[in-house]
Amino acid sequence: MSVNNVNNGGVKTPIDNQKLNQQQQAQNNSAQQASSQKTAAATVRQDSVSLTSSAQQLSQVQKKSTEAPVNQEKVDKLKKAIQNGEYTINAESLAKKISALESEIFGTKA
Repeated sequence: MSVNNVNNGGVKTPIDNQKLNQQQQAQNNSAQQASSQKTAAATVRQDSVSLTSSAQQLSQVQKKSTEAPVNQEKVDKLKKAIQNGEYTINAESLAKKISALESEIFGTKA
């Protein structure tokens, strides 16, 4: 059996426990400071989102459309007329309504 001489036959220096404790405490303090700095940096950073006024308006319109009452009787009547080919479209009236809606949305005059 072979024995490895770890300290190569040199004299082992005595350990200064007080100095060792101070070094360990300094390392712990450094680790705590680094950890608190990371935590502080993490709490400072926050994601945020801001919507343009157009996006806000669109969101409001979508919300209103889901809350709007629906006249199911009228919807069924129109579906039936379209399926039977009896529904007619007044192109001039439709064009005027589209133009008025675009003017209202985009703020231009028709």
